[in-house]
Amino acid sequence: MEAIVRLIQHLLNLYVYVLIASAIMSWLIAFDVVNIRNRVVRAIWDTLTAVTEPVLAPIRRRMPQMGGLDLSPVIVIIGIWFIQMVIDLYVLRNVRGY
Repeated sequence: MEAIVRLIQHLLNLYVYVLIASAIMSWLIAFDVVNIRNRVVRAIWDTLTAVTEPVLAPIRRRMPQMGGLDLSPVIVIIGIWFIQMVIDLYVLRNVRGY
């Protein structure tokens, strides 16, 4: 059981990295550092968007407009950290038995 919980934690950590990569990629595209017409860049961007948008879109709809500043990845990362703390404090203690 502990292995499953640890796997979930590692997947949550991986998702945080994907969120950060998506945010950095959006900045690079916005500042025209990378060209979205490049097939490799487009494939990376489409993959990152497909993985992150289902989580970020509902948060963006509920947040007020911040003048081009998107804080939804920060909110998701804080939420993931909270979930990881709950897993550490409650789930793993019950799995280990102390």
